[in-house]
Amino acid sequence: MRALVLFSGGVDSTTCLALAVEKYGKENVTALSVSYGQKHVKEIEASKKIAEYYEVEHLYLDLGEIFEYSDCSLLSHSEREIPEESYAEQIEKSGGKPVSTYVPFRNGLFLSSAASIALSRNCSVIYYGAHSDDAAGSAYPDCSEAFNRAMGEAIYLGSGKQVAIEAPFVNVSKAQIVKTGLALKVPYELTWSCYEGAEHPCGVCGTCLDRARAFEENGISDPAGI
Repeated sequence: MRALVLFSGGVDSTTCLALAVEKYGKENVTALSVSYGQKHVKEIEASKKIAEYYEVEHLYLDLGEIFEYSDCSLLSHSEREIPEESYAEQIEKSGGKPVSTYVPFRNGLFLSSAASIALSRNCSVIYYGAHSDDAAGSAYPDCSEAFNRAMGEAIYLGSGKQVAIEAPFVNVSKAQIVKTGLALKVPYELTWSCYEGAEHPCGVCGTCLDRARAFEENGISDPAGI
């Protein structure tokens, strides 16, 4: 059995990759990194290093053109500033709507593309790192359990019942993801989560704050130095 992992090079997807390698063996795992027109390439650079660390096949897909009509603050053509506050603070201001760093239906597009590639690469399962913190308050609605169930059924049926999706963290927090990863000795020092593309993580964007808190709750400092 082969597995395909949607792989950004961040904490969640790297932990998913570690789980897949542990379960199926590195020779049976393919990591798929997707560019979506983001403002920097730090994620992609991190994903390459981590794929080399785990010695897995690493594929790359560019979906940037699909998002050219979006004004999401993460995208290179957007003039919107990336918020320097927690997701909870952002949701409070947005009135319950997705945060400005929500890339429209990104996980839906990523999973659909991954399903096609999985079929072509004889992979019968797709792993991705959606978790409950991102889904909370509909900050990222395509990380919710309901979305995962719906996409799982669509992909399973649409692939002729050949491909399933696995979101091992959809009901747990980022702190629990880190706890799992630490037990698996995930090289978190190689990962990149920050929405900015500077030499070092900014420490103030939503994902930096979320990540730092997750490590803090596990009693350690973030290896990224946040």
